[in-house]
Amino acid sequence: MQELLTEIIVHLSHSHQQMARIMDSKRQIAVRMAHMIQLLPDEHPELDGLKGLLSSSSQVSKSVIAYLNSLAELEEAMADSLTQLIKANDDSDEE
Repeated sequence: MQELLTEIIVHLSHSHQQMARIMDSKRQIAVRMAHMIQLLPDEHPELDGLKGLLSSSSQVSKSVIAYLNSLAELEEAMADSLTQLIKANDDSDEE
């Protein structure tokens, strides 16, 4: 039973590592978009007027929100899987 739990933990570790890599990619995209917005001039930006400026700002905000939501989902998935493993380990110790 312990070997099975160890194997499950190793597989979960690898899947969490891959999810973290995906999250890091999303973070880099959000950071680069924020840097691009920061470089825009404060006066008379040429983004097709106010609608273009609002659209670009909205896209950056959506990217940041998506990144934060993904982080929350990753944290929740890790907590759920580790909780199940700890319960299974406790059950095997009792037997």
